[in-house]
Amino acid sequence: MLTSIVILTYNQLEYTKECIESIRSYTNPESYEIIIVDNASEDSTREWLQEQKDIRTILNEENLGFPRGCNQGIEAASGDNILLLNNDVVVTENWLGNMLSALYSEETIGAVSCVTNRCSYNQSVPTNYSTLNEMQKYARNFNSLNPVKWEERLKLVGFCLLIRSSVIQKVGLLDELFTPGNYEDDDYSIRIRQAGYKLLLCKDTFIHHYGSVSFKGRGQDLRYQQLLNKNKQKFQKKWGFDATYSQHVRTELLEMIKDPVDTSLRVLEVGCACGGTLLGIKNVYKNSRLYGIELNKYSAEIASLIAEMVEADVEKDSLPYPEEYFDYVIFADVLEHMSDPWAALKNIRRHLKPEGRILMSLPNIMHYSVISKLIMGTWEYEESGILDKTHLRFFTMKEIYKLAITTGYEIKNMSGSTLTETKESEIIVNQFAAMGSEERREQFKTYQYIAMLEKDPVHDVLEKLLDDQNEPQVIFEKIKCFTPEKLIEKISFISDIAFRVELLNTLGVVHFQMGNYEEVLPFLDKAYQIDLANIEVIYNIAYFLEFIGEKEEAVPFKEILKKLAPKIHTDMIEAMDN
Repeated sequence: MLTSIVILTYNQLEYTKECIESIRSYTNPESYEIIIVDNASEDSTREWLQEQKDIRTILNEENLGFPRGCNQGIEAASGDNILLLNNDVVVTENWLGNMLSALYSEETIGAVSCVTNRCSYNQSVPTNYSTLNEMQKYARNFNSLNPVKWEERLKLVGFCLLIRSSVIQKVGLLDELFTPGNYEDDDYSIRIRQAGYKLLLCKDTFIHHYGSVSFKGRGQDLRYQQLLNKNKQKFQKKWGFDATYSQHVRTELLEMIKDPVDTSLRVLEVGCACGGTLLGIKNVYKNSRLYGIELNKYSAEIASLIAEMVEADVEKDSLPYPEEYFDYVIFADVLEHMSDPWAALKNIRRHLKPEGRILMSLPNIMHYSVISKLIMGTWEYEESGILDKTHLRFFTMKEIYKLAITTGYEIKNMSGSTLTETKESEIIVNQFAAMGSEERREQFKTYQYIAMLEKDPVHDVLEKLLDDQNEPQVIFEKIKCFTPEKLIEKISFISDIAFRVELLNTLGVVHFQMGNYEEVLPFLDKAYQIDLANIEVIYNIAYFLEFIGEKEEAVPFKEILKKLAPKIHTDMIEAMDN
């Protein structure tokens, strides 16, 4: 089996030499051919290439860009596989054999790549070497063939991309729309997957990558950023979604799932974009069943290759899922875009298993960057971030707790992510902490909150409690495992004041009827604080205080009752006398 290694060059001869020498040293010479397409180098690259007997060269008279150059190499290739390789790469022992093993492990695998020291989209791994000799030693230990470490991906970064030639024949060449380069690998990854193939990242294979050498030391950082932005817009126009945002994998949420790997999880992601996070779950939990809701029809089409998709408005629609069905429901940077996130969480609650969990992330409006802009008068909407112009709701840590409690959940775990600290940010945070509270220091520093929610059993009890008013024994059995403090805390978040008072009063009465006298007054007192003129509550407090012998304590309440409801006051006196 022959692999055609296609490499583009444009100056930077020393990197090219290192790359070629590493291929010669660590690859079976019978297993590959090297095709180099030179995009009009101005150094001595072309002369050196012409001296190499084992390299086929295509020498362009002008720089045709990366996609076109790759296509020239692909068209000239004769291999069973095509490997697109950057010239600023140094390959390692077993690199190609490992990737070929992954590529041909299933008929459905269309392309594979490997990990490195410098790469986007989570294709890099931590390293500790400082020389190429140390790197090769590191890679020798790293590159042990292990299918367990192969991970399916939405996309593969094109610095080292191994593709079956038959797949290229079906999918076509790289799209030269993205000339001179960038985002052609995002585009090609989607096209390969849409053709029915999978992409694998070989986490058992490491090569070294210098990274973007064509733009180093040439004062072209600004030009490079402009190119990225231009091609980003081209991609969005072609596919209908933002390549970075819609293919993002929320690893911080994935890390919160701790179930045994053989668990058959049912997971729904609301606002799943292209499904990167769901695919991350599938890589670990092979038996999982994935579901998605996504309003962008173009992203939803890509996600449908991974998950069962539906069109739905979780704030309003009845969802087509059984009750108590999901182990996890994910809201990753979604709730802040909704007009009624409270309705969304309430709506989804019925579809969550009793032990199910909500995983969510929300930006923190209390972050020092927001407050400082408000103080300085420089606040304005942003294209992304905390003040994203598409955000409709804004949250602090306190509001997140309130959001959870009022929708029937309790927060089991909450953490925060921060930005890289600078001297300026440290000064600002110190000033805010001095003005407010030292306890709030971390809230000023937290950029985004990550939270895990579980169904609050108290919510279900309280919601149906009044249905059993005539059966105190039934109510008592439901509430006896909760402390008065917990019940009162949950009730305090109920927006309907009359309902709140009625619940508290009922709980006080039930404890009295069941002879649990120590728990009566906390509920009645709280009800009275909320509604100072509620006749029934005042009556119950006065009656109970008389009953337990606290006659003096009862007098003020009896007097209030006498003014507000003389007849009821008289009846109470007669009842006590009897």
